[in-house]
This record gives sequence, structure tokens and C-alpha cells, in this order.
Amino acid sequence: MKALVVDDSKSIRQIERKYLEEMGFTVVEAENGEEALEKLRENPDVRLIILDWHMPVMNGYEFLKAVRANPEWNQIKIMMVTTENQQKSVIDALMAGANEYLMKPFDREMLETKIRFLLEETL
Repeated sequence: MKALVVDDSKSIRQIERKYLEEMGFTVVEAENGEEALEKLRENPDVRLIILDWHMPVMNGYEFLKAVRANPEWNQIKIMMVTTENQQKSVIDALMAGANEYLMKPFDREMLETKIRFLLEETL
């Protein structure tokens, strides 16, 4: 299964990549929402997106809305993994189509538990 990790922090992308690969995922990376849209077009088999909120060029919320506006990507599971902890932001992300929300900092067990729950039907 293929996952797309979208975060402007290279170190966070590396951590998430490591955890996902240990779970058996093939991982594609992007450092902002605009680049992530390109990666989605190039990788139509992406089934999971791990998405940060605060990024330059196109932030995670804008990217989330763009993905959910495209019917071809409706089946992709999206988990926000971010420091954004305002209740309104969590609600906005879930209303815009995020399937899960995880606060940074996180550990492997937290990420893996959320992913397994999110993809329960397909793992």
C-alpha cells in the first residue's frame, strides 16, 4: 500500500517514512500542498496521506480541501498530523474531509494505532 507524507520538515518526513515503511507501506514525500498535489497525480495508487497543517506555498488545510474537491481521490484516507491544536482547527479539518487527527509530538505507537484504525478494512 502506498502513502504520501506531506510536511515541510524533512526530519518529520523521515520519522513518518520510517514508521510507515516498518508497517509495510511504500512512501512518497512532499514538502508542501502544491508539491503533494503533483505527487498524487503521479501516484494514483496512494491510499493514505499523512498531512501537516502549517506549510509554505499551500498549507495542509488548503491541500485537504483540494483533494476532497476531486472525486477521483475520495477514497484516500487523510490523517492530519500537526501541532495545530485549536479545537476550531480540528473541527474544520474533520469537516473538510480529514479522516483522523493526531497531535505532534507523537510516537510510533500513537501513529500506528491511528493508521490501523483508519485503514482497518484494508489492512
